[in-house]
Amino acid sequence: MATAPRPRTTTRDPEELGRRLTRWLDTRLPGARVTDLAVPGSNGMSSETLLFDIDHPETPVRGCALRLAADPAAYTIFPVYDMERQHRVMGLVGQHTDIPVPRVLWLETDPGPLGAPFFVMARAEGRVPPDVMPYTYEGNWLHEATDAERALLEAESVSVLARLHDQFPQKEAEFLLPDGSGSPLRRHVDAQRAYYAWVVKGLAPSPLIESAFDWLEAHWPADEAPAVLNWGDARIGNIVYDGFRPAAVLDWEMAGFAPREVDLGWTVYLHRFFQDLTVSFGQPGLPEFLRRDAVERRYADLTGHTPRDMEFHTLYAALRHAIVMLRVAYRQAHFGEVQVPENPDSLILHHATLAAMVQGSYW
Repeated sequence: MATAPRPRTTTRDPEELGRRLTRWLDTRLPGARVTDLAVPGSNGMSSETLLFDIDHPETPVRGCALRLAADPAAYTIFPVYDMERQHRVMGLVGQHTDIPVPRVLWLETDPGPLGAPFFVMARAEGRVPPDVMPYTYEGNWLHEATDAERALLEAESVSVLARLHDQFPQKEAEFLLPDGSGSPLRRHVDAQRAYYAWVVKGLAPSPLIESAFDWLEAHWPADEAPAVLNWGDARIGNIVYDGFRPAAVLDWEMAGFAPREVDLGWTVYLHRFFQDLTVSFGQPGLPEFLRRDAVERRYADLTGHTPRDMEFHTLYAALRHAIVMLRVAYRQAHFGEVQVPENPDSLILHHATLAAMVQGSYW
């Protein structure tokens, strides 16, 4: 795939992190030692993940995962990394729903031990649809699965969203509502505007992103759906599967309080992102997988809630993803990995898709 080199995600030294982690662990579990420390090759573009075991004479622990807030020296993707908030969301989801979330072992809010806050959780065993190369490309377990197996994975994954939205008490999610005024959807979009302003501060703005914000205003839903807990980064690449059934739901840093369709739009669009990319490089991808109509229909069957204004919410997902991608590209430029072109819109890998959505010619 002829894209820019995969951008760096950290300036930290894994060996030094391991030594510091062992010193910290001794304060929680005296005599413990970190072993088999590994940094996944697919480490995220925001928070970092470390995998390790704990050697202890009385209570050894196998299979730990540590989520560490982004390296402040690595031109972070988001302005704030609230690990305590993630920890709270995961605990509440485990308490109020049957969604499989990893058990959190320790939370550390002091940035001193590792340079940023973090939490340690039990590691989930299973397999994850790859992002690099995307699961829509040939040569990975999901692409090589049968149609029936992919249909099962799709149905089970939509069920995760349906159960999360239905089972989680609305009042318990209201702490995620952004500051400001207006409905939860209005505040969600306003928060994205603020994030975009942070991304382009002192840099070239994106005419495409700004036109997409204008489109949202012109097509604002007349009847917004009630707000629920949103997973936030609701996509199959954040699920660990046992066979084709979810074993663990990961990455809650984008959790929010918004209409159900915000999560659904993100699920649909993030698959479309990989599918469109795959087609553009001459492969068929998985055209019958995670189709928007099928996702909407199954969600409605499971919840009794018929998704509404999905063109709005799918475009909103593409817009949100574009802001993240612009920040990633500007970070690559910061580290000298790419040059900023005259038109910053070309830094957004799916700029043609977002433009087509704004013009009304995508679907």
